[in-house]
Amino acid sequence: MRLRQPSILTVIVSLAVLTEGCLFISSPVAQAQDAGTQTVAKSIGRIQSISGNTLTIAPESGPQVTANIQPTARILRLEPGEKDLKNAAPISMQDLQVGDTVRVRGYASQDGKSIATLEVIVITHAAVAAVSNQIREDWQKRGLAGVVSSVDPSSGTVTISIPGIGEKKTVNIHTTSATIIRRYAPDSANFEAAKPSTLQEIHVNDQLRARGDRSPDGNDFNAVEIVTGTFPYVEGTIKSVDASANTISVQDVLSKKTVQLRVTSDSQLHQVPAEMAQQMAFRLKQAKSQGTGSSASTPAAANAQANQGMHRPAGGSQNGAAAAGMRAGGGGGLQKLLDSTPTTTLANLHKGDALAILATEGTSSTAGTIIKLYSGVEPILEAAPNAMTLAPWSLGGGAPGGDAGSP
Repeated sequence: MRLRQPSILTVIVSLAVLTEGCLFISSPVAQAQDAGTQTVAKSIGRIQSISGNTLTIAPESGPQVTANIQPTARILRLEPGEKDLKNAAPISMQDLQVGDTVRVRGYASQDGKSIATLEVIVITHAAVAAVSNQIREDWQKRGLAGVVSSVDPSSGTVTISIPGIGEKKTVNIHTTSATIIRRYAPDSANFEAAKPSTLQEIHVNDQLRARGDRSPDGNDFNAVEIVTGTFPYVEGTIKSVDASANTISVQDVLSKKTVQLRVTSDSQLHQVPAEMAQQMAFRLKQAKSQGTGSSASTPAAANAQANQGMHRPAGGSQNGAAAAGMRAGGGGGLQKLLDSTPTTTLANLHKGDALAILATEGTSSTAGTIIKLYSGVEPILEAAPNAMTLAPWSLGGGAPGGDAGSP
């Protein structure tokens, strides 16, 4: 599945320009105050259609909003990276295009479904894409990921552990009142679906990625933005497959529980070729046998050590699908190799097959959704159980909003 680019609202908040100090967001219309018998309202979304002086706007959630542009309305356009409305350029209705992101402001109708619009602020589709690329590049350049080991809301500090060769590295993530904190939705791995959150909602064993600046010694990190989430990892064997319902039942060897998971159009299912699985297992066994101390015997450490030699052939040969995967994964480690394997379908999965799965946590009423599924991994699981610990932003991508299959 792809972790899509930052959402409309993410870009708008990042620019901090559309709200003039106050962001009113609800669906379909955010009502601000009464002006006589009329209610001042704002709405943010993409232009879905244009007909004369009427815009149909699709907010991120909720029904469409109709914006009736008044003759006296001002229409302004912000360029990529611009942060001051004083520098916005006046444009005409003819300059608006379907797909542009706009904030409209005016008087709401009594039913709240339309706005007699007096002002339109436009960030064009091209501008959103440009800002999205800037944000994604910054995540990749200044991003740091790990597993939460402790949280101290009083000091604004979150400590994460980062698996590595030998001992695990711990880093103290420092936040301020200006740090943006988001949390993935319980049934989504889309960065754009992450909701505003707080330090109190971050839990031990959460997966966390931060954007900011690391200290010279690498022990501390001043975060500009944090995104966290719970993404269960399942290793086990198939108990049953229901292709008609797009569900799968897996006996988790780690928790000893039966886990029900859904497969959607965004789920990525992979079949690891037998030769590649054997070579990965060989490298993991080597890493475990060569390690010293308790940290080297952990699955995460074995994984990290195995990654260092994964591009080299086991037994002096390199051929077929496994060879292609090994070469592709030279710098990306075990997870990147797995991500390069052929795709498969639910129809090709059978009772007793060994699987490694990354999923969403789901809700009280819905099962978790498979983000990534790997079959044919029995040799790898036998060599180093739990060595394939996965994260949505490390499955082939370096940042939220990048390709996770996208932060």
